[in-house]
Amino acid sequence: MRKLSKILKAQDLGDMGIGAMIVFIAMVLVAGIAASVLIQTANRLEIQAMKTGQETTNEVATGIGVDAVTGQKGSLRYGTTWVNSTILNVTITISPRSGSKDVDLSKTVIEISDSTNKILMAWNSSCLFAHPNSAGVFRTSGFNGTARQFGIIVLEDADSSCTGTNPVINRGDHVLLTLSVGRAFSGLAVRTNIWGMVIPEHGAPGIFAFRTPPSYFDTIYELY
Repeated sequence: MRKLSKILKAQDLGDMGIGAMIVFIAMVLVAGIAASVLIQTANRLEIQAMKTGQETTNEVATGIGVDAVTGQKGSLRYGTTWVNSTILNVTITISPRSGSKDVDLSKTVIEISDSTNKILMAWNSSCLFAHPNSAGVFRTSGFNGTARQFGIIVLEDADSSCTGTNPVINRGDHVLLTLSVGRAFSGLAVRTNIWGMVIPEHGAPGIFAFRTPPSYFDTIYELY
């Protein structure tokens, strides 16, 4: 009987050891699977975070800066009356911001308002000039577009990236955007509040705002 009792006890201990081993292996497998899922999730989150960070950096850095706005006084006909105290043509000098990616001007929109009306202007693909007219900027035919179009006059483009088929500006480039506010607003009268934005496809827009002079004695005015 004593031998039989010892054998039964030894067998019971063996069963307990096998059960513990099975539980331990199951725990290791579960922990391995959980760790694998966590690692994959962490990798996906890291890739997504890097992508989001890069896109955010590009979005913040990319954009257009407005350097100046110049207007030209001219004559405008209302019925049978000619009015001389009106700005008919405007140029907006722009350049890419520091650290900006390339900016495609064919996808750029100008939003401009005279505090009464707001107009959106797109690029006129037939109005891109490699340099201003030798007789003066406002002698360039870039102001012949419609009320909803703007032209481009290149001032500085070392790598020739701004062309008639691909008007892209990058680091160091400076261009003039030409607007016919005579067609858009019937001219800009004196003491008129103007605001607007040059909105690229990606990145921050260039913002400008000014008030026209109280009188027009000269022909060319630095408005902004």
